[in-house]
Amino acid sequence: MSVRLLSVDVSDRGSQRCRLGPGLMSSLGLSLGSPLLVCLPGGSCLCTAWPRSDLAEGFLQMDIKCASPNLISHPPTHLNLEPSQLSPVPCPKLRGVKITVVVQSGEFRKHTPSRLIYELVKDMLKGVYVYEKHVINLEDFDTEIRYIIVESINPDSASAGLITSKTAVEIAGIQTVRHYRSLLQGQDTVPLGGLEEVSASLKEMLQLPLLYPGTLSSLGLSCPRGVLLVGPPGVGKTLLVRRVVGEVGASLVVVQGPEVVGSRPGESEEKLRSVFESARSAAEEGPCVLFLDELDSLCPRRIASSAPENRLVAQLLTLMDGMNQSDRFLIIGATNRPDSLDPALRRPGRFDREVIIGAPTMQQRKDILSVLCAKIPVCPSVDMIDLALRTVGYVGADLSALCREATMHAIREYSKGSGEQAVGLKHFQEALKSVRPSCLRSSLGRTDLSPISWEQIGGLEEVKLKLRQSIEWPMRYPEAFVRLGLSRPRGVLLYGPPGCAKTTLVRAAATSSHCAFLSVSGADLYSPFVGDSEKALAQLFRQARACAPCILFLDEIDSLIGSRSNSQTAHGVQTRLLSVLLNEMDGVGLKTLERRGTEKILQVEGADENCKQEEVDCQEVCNKDVMVIAATNRPDCLDSALLRPGRLDHIIYVPPPDQQARLCILKLRTNSMPLGADVCLEELAAKTELYSGADLENLCKEAALLALEEENMEASDIKHTYFLRSLDKMTPSLTSQQILTYQKNPR
Repeated sequence: MSVRLLSVDVSDRGSQRCRLGPGLMSSLGLSLGSPLLVCLPGGSCLCTAWPRSDLAEGFLQMDIKCASPNLISHPPTHLNLEPSQLSPVPCPKLRGVKITVVVQSGEFRKHTPSRLIYELVKDMLKGVYVYEKHVINLEDFDTEIRYIIVESINPDSASAGLITSKTAVEIAGIQTVRHYRSLLQGQDTVPLGGLEEVSASLKEMLQLPLLYPGTLSSLGLSCPRGVLLVGPPGVGKTLLVRRVVGEVGASLVVVQGPEVVGSRPGESEEKLRSVFESARSAAEEGPCVLFLDELDSLCPRRIASSAPENRLVAQLLTLMDGMNQSDRFLIIGATNRPDSLDPALRRPGRFDREVIIGAPTMQQRKDILSVLCAKIPVCPSVDMIDLALRTVGYVGADLSALCREATMHAIREYSKGSGEQAVGLKHFQEALKSVRPSCLRSSLGRTDLSPISWEQIGGLEEVKLKLRQSIEWPMRYPEAFVRLGLSRPRGVLLYGPPGCAKTTLVRAAATSSHCAFLSVSGADLYSPFVGDSEKALAQLFRQARACAPCILFLDEIDSLIGSRSNSQTAHGVQTRLLSVLLNEMDGVGLKTLERRGTEKILQVEGADENCKQEEVDCQEVCNKDVMVIAATNRPDCLDSALLRPGRLDHIIYVPPPDQQARLCILKLRTNSMPLGADVCLEELAAKTELYSGADLENLCKEAALLALEEENMEASDIKHTYFLRSLDKMTPSLTSQQILTYQKNPR
């Protein structure tokens, strides 16, 4: 029979009593005042057993005076406990106990004699049952002493015991409540996936000056003052700091940038000075880290001579320069806009080191997904490597939102009684449609790409093969490319007559490769302001590199970038855009502030895992670039510098469909149409010489409209005669002379 846990009675506060039914006490073999250990989900609590005043069974009330640290900070309420969770504990009289005292303020710790603290503590502990590594809550006493941590007890053979007047009490240390709670928060840090390398680097930088300052002083070296974390939003900078600080065993003082800014003149500087004073006082008890989140809002670049921000920046610089060796605290700043910071902050002696956390690589995304799905009932059929492949450009916050959305889809299906409670691949596929990479939400070329497969494009088998060689093969067979020393091309140019599926081919390539896709045209880039177009194009490449591998599609590139030989003005917008494009294509790669993880964490768990790991490593080698795909129907207007190998490597001609290709296109377009029995698609394919794919699609639409027109909206099928009549009305959009012009090499 389960027991309901209720809140403690007011009269029992601070008494360490546990009220339960007499029947349950009898079944457990407990007498009045017997020590009882209650095991709860967050820890355990030691109390003494007493019967309830109403003698009711099935209920339990206990005073949490000696309990695990988690239960002290988060008291449990309204739980159902099994009798097996209640167990009597032998508690002999203790000869000695070693404790740590937690006081309310640092002033009390400084100015109160240690002998007085000892007498107070010994008097408050008399008659208390204690358990090793538990915390004794003394908040009910009206003193500055809040908690006592039981470090060890004597005799060592016992885990619990009773403190008497003869028990020797040894105080190992005195802490403040703020320092103790910061250490507790460090122990409760959530696991992070994919940041092992950055975490180890940051941990090493913190451990040396915080834990071994004497070693650096003996070598004549000055301790580093600060570390700057740089990375895009949602990549895990704040969580990383909390985790690493907790692992190092330091206390954390967190300051959000806008919290310091005040309205009165001088108020901001005063708040900043008080923040440093609180960090200095916290460092007196042990290592401390002052974390300045959103540093760019606190210390922007100084531009005007009398701006209030300038005084705040100057105050921070002065405070950082005024730190000495006795100040055992470090400063960590975090920002996603490092270029907005004042340059004076980023020199040695202030923020000595910069740790750059880029968008996660595929292996890091796999690790993050594994951590996020650890507590989610995920089907074994879900392949994390495949899911990591589909989430190019996603940061940790995006992947967390993806798992949450997939779980919500599974819950909706389960509530309707139409599925299992486990999260399957179909739920992640649905979530991928609504959760997109945050780095692309404000991107210039963001496109909601409707998926299309290669089979939905009729004919053009040779063109499809060339595109697969350029895009799909490096992804599907990376080990072969690495073995032969091949690298994927930088760019592909598709040229050919209008209406021959150039744009559709690019959409199919992006769909099959599962990589990020950005598409821009001239209207997206051109601006009436000088320099804005070039800046937008450079920003587009930065966003593409942030989510690489990525396809950057420049449609109608002839209208965007022309030839310098045909340009009327040597310094026109097209010429400047061409210069930016050439420079970006030559330098396609991750810039300093766009860097990602360099080492991959190997997991040696078996041959299969090693095989998958090698495949992932190969994919990281081959899929680190931005693929530029351009399309034009006027290749003669392009600059020759753009068409050389190393820029647009593969120049692919997309021809008009021949008779066999036209038959395939007609079959695909009429697949969803009710055709009459007399319709002969082979005859139509033979009669549509010089028709493009767009013309053939229009032919099918016109035939369907004629059927509705002739049969007064009651048509049930489309007869062959309607196709012939539509063919008589239409003329092909291509000419023989035009095709001969395209067949010439654009170089």
